[in-house]
Amino acid sequence: MQKVFLIIILLTSLCACQNLNKELMVINGLTMGTSYSIKIVLNGIALDKNTVHRNIEKILADINQAMSTYIDDSELSLFNQSRTTDWQVLSADLYRVIEHGNQLSLISNGAFDITVGPLVNLWGFGPAPYTRDTPSDSVIQSIKQHTGYEKLDFDESSHRISKSDPVVTIDLAGIAKGFAIDKIAQYLDEWGVTDYLVEIGGELIGKGTNAKQQAWQIGIEQANPLKRSVQRIVSLDNIAMASSGDYRNYFEKDGIRYSHTINPLTGSPITHTLAAVTVLHSSAMHADALATAFMVSGPEKSLALANDIGVALFMIIKTNSGFEERYNEHFQPYLTH
Repeated sequence: MQKVFLIIILLTSLCACQNLNKELMVINGLTMGTSYSIKIVLNGIALDKNTVHRNIEKILADINQAMSTYIDDSELSLFNQSRTTDWQVLSADLYRVIEHGNQLSLISNGAFDITVGPLVNLWGFGPAPYTRDTPSDSVIQSIKQHTGYEKLDFDESSHRISKSDPVVTIDLAGIAKGFAIDKIAQYLDEWGVTDYLVEIGGELIGKGTNAKQQAWQIGIEQANPLKRSVQRIVSLDNIAMASSGDYRNYFEKDGIRYSHTINPLTGSPITHTLAAVTVLHSSAMHADALATAFMVSGPEKSLALANDIGVALFMIIKTNSGFEERYNEHFQPYLTH
């Protein structure tokens, strides 16, 4: 479920964690083709690190077994391999993520679409071997006819999904990491943990304060493919943050730059001036999917949608002279400088 995100830089120097190691539990690992990091400020809570680590690994393993397209016998892979239009009963978690993704498709007018995977593969940005051949319009349309979120039907009462086109497949790369973050946050909440930071592949949620009793400070990276430096610092307290950008993952052919972000509506890479987005929301799953939707939509449509649904949005936009930032009033309170 690997996906390229705008890199989020955790400003560890601001929390002075070196001097407070006894109060801070740090758990790291690998999952979903990337890494994860969890920082827990204990505040006197008695937690066994091995137990917490083992339980978190179990949460992540269960999500992978349900939602990975890289595991042949995962629940999602089996759904994708089925060539039927019959109703199929899914686990509660898988149903929830697919249904939420479909709702985001409706909200974004199709900019976010969990059936876009075959088009991503066609352009060489999926698990299929790179060819770097630009597909013809006829090939794009032949693949595109078997994509589209509207080809999925839902029965919430029994957690069933059917597809009107049996060839349709689902890829949750744009939403599963966010869901995993929310699940881990829920686990920590149930244990009474009030201060933590959970990060998977650059997506994260921060609650409470760090070891210095300050809000978690997170840096948004500049849209510069040659070096990594901070564009802005965001203060997170009880909110999730997800970012997406196209300035690192692309290819060029015959003088044309092709982004890894594929527009489900056209079947081709995006061509607008939006270089990167950052989204804040109480749900990491929601923020994760919206970051992709905004990257597909471009600056003007994204800003209008974010304002309409009341979501905090930060954008880095390409101009003739470089880059400019733009953000809405919902994002303003979280900026520290």
